Formats: sequence, structure tokens, C-alpha cells
Amino acid sequence: MTDRNDRNDRDSDLPEVEILGPDGQPRTPLPEGKGIVLARQVYPRVLPIVDLDARPLFPGFRAPLLVERGPARAAVGLALESSDRLIGLVLRRRRDPAAGPDAPLDPDDLHRVGVVAEILQAAPAGDGGAMQLLVHARDRIRIRDWVRLQPAPVAEVEYLLEDAPPETDEVKAWLLAIVNALKELVKLEPLHKEELRLFTAQTSLSDPGRLADFAAALTSADGEQLQEILETVPILKRLEKVLRLLKKEIEISALQVEINRQVEQTISRRQREFFLREQLKAIKRELGLEKDEKEAEIERLRERLERIDPPEEARRRIEEELDKLALLEPAAPEFAVTRGYLDWLTSLPWGVHTEDVFDLDRARRILDRDHYGLDDVKDRILEFLGTGRMTGTIAGSIILFVGPPGVGKTSIGRSIAEAIGRKFFRFSVGGMRDEAEIKGHRRTYIGAMPGKFIQAIRSCGSANPVIMLDEVDKIGASYLGDPASALLEVLDPEQNREFLDHYLDVRFDLSQVLFICTANVLDTIPRPLLDRMERIRLPGYVLEEKLQIARRHLLPRQLRAHGVTRRQVTLTTGALREIIDGWAREPGVRGLEQQIRRVIRKAVRRIVEGRARTVRVDRGDVAEWLGRRLFVDDRALREPVPGVVTGLAWTPLGGDTLAIEARAVRTGQAGFRQTGQLGDVMVESSQIAYTLVRSLFDADPERSRFFAEHAIHLHVPAGATPKDGPSAGITMATALWSLATGRAVRRRLAMTGELTLTGRVLAVGGIKEKLIAARRAGVRRVILPEANREDVAEVPEALRRGIEPVFVERFEQVLDAALPARTPRRAAAQSGASGRSKGKTAARAPST
Repeated sequence: MTDRNDRNDRDSDLPEVEILGPDGQPRTPLPEGKGIVLARQVYPRVLPIVDLDARPLFPGFRAPLLVERGPARAAVGLALESSDRLIGLVLRRRRDPAAGPDAPLDPDDLHRVGVVAEILQAAPAGDGGAMQLLVHARDRIRIRDWVRLQPAPVAEVEYLLEDAPPETDEVKAWLLAIVNALKELVKLEPLHKEELRLFTAQTSLSDPGRLADFAAALTSADGEQLQEILETVPILKRLEKVLRLLKKEIEISALQVEINRQVEQTISRRQREFFLREQLKAIKRELGLEKDEKEAEIERLRERLERIDPPEEARRRIEEELDKLALLEPAAPEFAVTRGYLDWLTSLPWGVHTEDVFDLDRARRILDRDHYGLDDVKDRILEFLGTGRMTGTIAGSIILFVGPPGVGKTSIGRSIAEAIGRKFFRFSVGGMRDEAEIKGHRRTYIGAMPGKFIQAIRSCGSANPVIMLDEVDKIGASYLGDPASALLEVLDPEQNREFLDHYLDVRFDLSQVLFICTANVLDTIPRPLLDRMERIRLPGYVLEEKLQIARRHLLPRQLRAHGVTRRQVTLTTGALREIIDGWAREPGVRGLEQQIRRVIRKAVRRIVEGRARTVRVDRGDVAEWLGRRLFVDDRALREPVPGVVTGLAWTPLGGDTLAIEARAVRTGQAGFRQTGQLGDVMVESSQIAYTLVRSLFDADPERSRFFAEHAIHLHVPAGATPKDGPSAGITMATALWSLATGRAVRRRLAMTGELTLTGRVLAVGGIKEKLIAARRAGVRRVILPEANREDVAEVPEALRRGIEPVFVERFEQVLDAALPARTPRRAAAQSGASGRSKGKTAARAPST
């Protein structure tokens, strides 16, 4: 309390503030100098205003307040300069998120009712000019008008003071209801108990205004709901609104308690189960009934180690890693790496070998069961196994099957493994560009694994399996390394005894492994790698062999795959022959199986659609089922014409026939050109043939004039296919001779051989493949170099049946064998050659 004359001189020039009672009517001030008044009855008429963001402050409460820079900071500074240190605190309706603390205050953003508060403490908060305040709210105020907004907002206010409440039964009833609600709320929220104790120590519960404000502030209601309580001055209305808020808060608290109870029950149950399980594990460990995860893992790895017989180096490494694993925590990242490494080391078949079976009769039965024909290949395999029977081992052997696709290279490797009783593992190295695929990744990399060979050993479970490397001719190289060079260590018998995989980092013996490789060509295989392999060629199949393979293997397999029987779908022998001749002439049988599959699919559709119960496909029906033929007979073989001769060629896909055509154009001068995408070697062979034939006609003025006045064009059809090699020399020369003489060669004739300028015929390669191609094309006579006689003898009789081989040493013999007999070709050529050598007139070359 203070005397009215003690007011602050700051407000001496301002009119008296109008004090309103609870009924909204002005109070009657005491006469000047008469009596004593409360300090709150001499509040200033204007106050600096500070806006609040979240919740309003109720009279009678103390609260900390952080004021940043801007208008609010200026208002606090103005209040601190006054003696009464009073400010007005008003709740803001909304705040623009984009506006900073320095933005000017908009009066429309503030509520009109707030509180007058005294600044009890003020201290700077940081370097930005912010202030940390402790304020004490005193009474309600209502803003009448704004005096100014900048730099510090100041407003003219009126004070909404409360008189002593009437002591009526209604007021007491509301008080009791609020007190009971507070008691119930404290039971649900024990944190409010201390706040209630402090309130009762400072204020009487019989003051309905203070109690209502305290109860409202105790709730978690939002700012607008609390502002509504603040703006309600009549005590009964305020008590009613506060009671509603308390009831709602009690419901929320009860729901929160229930949620907490459910969560705690769940957590408690899980914790209880966890503790019980841990206790059970401890009891079992004490009794020796169970071990923890790490101990069980270590024991499992040690049991594996006892079942294998690793060399001393590997055993020492395993023991070291086991000791390290025992020191690591299961949650450590290195624990999983070490466990994976030990898992590989202990799962490899150290010292585990399957017993070889060198029963040649059994091996022959298995090879005959799985493959028809290929007798020379089977003989080579049996010779190989016979050597193993005498020596007791086939260690250090590397077999390379070379041949066109679809001839059975992979399946023969599987049959070899079955014949000798070994496990079989196949993987393709075609397109492999990373040497880590061969020798493994180092363990420093994430996701590191051993190489393919160690994986194969582990998969087979023995240290002496049969490992097949498919497509070894298509292995690549890149910046990641050269896998072909890495294969040298693996396949070399002198090195693979101590093969070192980068992941294992211990040596493993691969010398007992039987390696089988497959390739289509030899040209792309590195020479050092090729030298370590024993090559076995699979040239391909002729029509009769394909027919038997289709009847014994392909047709039954496709019938089973399509769910039908031989009675439901029948392909006659004539139909199979027609399919082979017209749609599947390639050396292998994959194309034949695809065509059979097409026929069976169409037949199955007819059966399913109910158009037929059984389907029979005969020779005449094949074209209807498969459409136009893919292969037709070479007309030059059936109806030869002058200047066209059929040669034999070798390709990566097997042997093939090649028609060579010669044509003359009268130009008045000599000329010679070649087309058909010929390689350098083939172009040189054509030039040799041209020179030789012209030289043989030197003694014949008519033929010499023919070459002198005509440009000769030599063409090899299938111009989109590159061709090269020397074996077409005699074919080109014969085509030029036929063109010059106008005489066609024999029907069903083909030839192959390299030619020299002196007329000698040299040996060529691929004889077996060429003979198969000749037989497939229906050739009856084949002209071959004399030097290839032994190669022809090695070709099975079944492949040579129906073909008459003619061996020649000189080009004159080629002419005698190729041209129909009318006059002696060789005598004319020889007499011409001898006449030139002696300077005498030679016999005239025969004309047409």
C-alpha cells in the first residue's frame, strides 16, 4: 500500500486512469490527499505493450519471458526506464511466419484483453539484444487505444479489477466443483501436485477469481481457449468455463494414463520375458546344457575342423581366426567378416577325394547312352581313361573340346564325370573380364568372395571334381585384369598344386581336378593357355547321325516337355529327314531340336483345341508345319555351268560349301577383279590362280587372246560374309579354266586345296568338317590334296560313305578329275609347259 501522493512523477502530466469494477462501472476515487489506496488503483493510464505467442498470462502468476529484438524489446526498455517497471502483456492472434522480430506491430493481430505485469528481474540473453525477464502478472487490462506503435508500442488501457466475491451458495458450489476437479486431476497428473501446494500456500482456495485463473492455467488448453477465460471478468461465468476446461483435461489425462499403462504393461512383459530368458540361458550354461551364440558358433566351427584334414598352413590360419573370433563381440562388424572367412575355410573339402572308377566298359556304355556317333571322340576319351587306369590317376589333365555350337561339348564333359564317378561343376568364362572371378577378391573389400574355382570345390564337396570351363575362347580382358592370364596358374599342373586364392589367402591343391574346356575356335585362345590343353575336335554331325540323335534323344525329350506321348504325336523318319535337310543343316543339333519343338507345339495345340486326338507328321507335311525351307540344294552342284565350281570351306560353325563364280567381259584389254568380301590371303590365292591359268594357255593363241581381250570377274557369293584362307586356290583356278574353255565341271563335285604358282597342290586343314559339309550337300566326288590322304583316312567310314575322294598333287590332275573325260587334260597342259621350256611349238590346248 502507498499514499496517493507517492505516484511516479513520470505520469504527473497524464490524466487519471479510469478504474473499472467487476460490473464494468467506474470506481469513485477518493478525494485528493484523503485516506489510503492500493497500489493497483494508481496504475498508469498508458503502458508499453509486449505481445505473447503461445498462451496468455493470468493475474497472480510469475513467469519467465524471453523478449527478442524489435518492438517488444523497445517496449521492455521503456518499462525498465520507469520507476514502476510495468508492461502490458497481450496474446497475439497470429504471427506471419515470414515476418522477423523487427517487423512492426499490427494492432489487428493482438487481442484487446491482457494483463499488466511488473518486471521483477531483467538480464541480457545473448549478443543479439534479447532480454530474459521474470514478470509478475497483476490485473487484467483492456486496450482502449494505441498511443504509438514505433519504436516501442504504447497503448492507453483500462484496468478490469475484481471486488471481493459475494459469498453465496452458488459461488461456494462452483468453488467446490473446481476444487474436486483439481483433486481428480492431481491424481491423474502427479506433476500438478507441487503447483497446487504452492498456490494454496500463497492464496486462499476461497478466492474464486484466483482459483479460476489458477485452474485454467493448469490445463493444457490452447491459447484461444485460455484467452476466452482471461476475457471473462464476471466470476460465475468464468467459473463455469474453467470447470468445462478441467473436465476436458481430466478426460485427456485419464486417456493418457491408460495409454501409458498399456505401454508400460507391454514393456514390462517384454522386459520380464527378456530377463527370464537370460536367466534360463545362464542356468543352462551352468548346467552345461546350452552355450551362447558366440560359443555355439565357435564350437560348430571347431567340429568342422575336426572332420577335415587341412594342411598345416590352413590349420594354423583357422586356429588363429578362431582365437580372434573368441575375443570379438557379436555386434562388432569384424565378427561377421571373421565368421564368414572361417565358414569358407572350414567348409572346403580339405583332403576329401572321390574314388575314381576306371571301368572302360561302363564308360563306353555311358558315352553311347548320352551321345550317338562321335566314335573318334569317344575313342580318345577311352584312351585317356585307360591311361588313368594304368597310372591310377588322371591328375593334371586338361581336355579342350573344340567344335561348332550344338555338337555336345558340354554334355560329353558331364558324361565323363559320371563315367569316372566324380562330381561335376560347370561355369562359363565367356565375357569374363575381371581376374577376381578366377582368383577371388581380397577380404578388405565389402562383399568379398573366393573365386569361381574355390566356389566350385566347395559346391562339389570334393577336392577332385570335374570342372568344365565353357566358352574359353570368348574370355575377355579389361582394366580389372586379364582372366586368361589368371587361368594359367589354375590350369598349369606345375602351379595349381599351390593355388592361392586372394580371399582364402592360404594355398589349396587343385592338381587332382580334371579340367575340361570348350571352345568354338582356337584363334582367340592365348597361345600359352592353349599349349597346356589336349585338344579334341568335334566336327559336327551328318544327316544320318542327326536322324538317330533326333529319334533317340531330341524327340523323346520334347515329347516329355510338352506332356504328350509317341501315340499322340508321331514324327516319321521321312519327316525327320526332311526337317534336317531343309531346316537344320548346321553342324550341331540345337537348330534341329528347335524345329522339332515347333512341330510338337503346333501338334499339341491341335490336340488341346479338339481338332485331333492324334497327330502324325510325314515328309510331305513338314513344309505346311514349318513354312519355307531354310536350306536349298546348290544348283551349281546339280547343274554345273562353265565358270562355276563348288569349293569346300571351314568356318567356326563347321564345314560349308562355297560356290565360286567367274565371268568374262569383253573390254579389249586384260583385267582381273575379285568380289565377295575376300580377305588378303584369299585375294592372293585368286591372283595366283589367274596367273597360273594364263600361263598354261601361253601356247594356245585363241585362249591367250581370250584373256588379253576380256576382263575377268571372280566372285564368291554370300557377299555380306567375310571370307579368307588359302584352301580355295584350286577351286578358283578350275573356275577360270572352265570359263576360258567353256566346259563345265562334273556334277556333284567339290574340291579344296592350296595352289602355288608352279601348279603344286598343298595341304589344307579342316578335312573332316569339309567332308561332313560335302556329304550334307550331296557331293559325290571330292578333290583333295595328296598331303591330306592320312587326314581322310582318320575320318570315320560312316562319314566317308558315298563320297569318292580324289587325291592330287598338281593342278593338271585337278583338271583331269574335275572335267568330264573327252581328251586328256593333263597331256595337253604338260605338252604346253614342255614346249615353252624347250622353245618348241606346244600342242594346242583343247577347245570346247
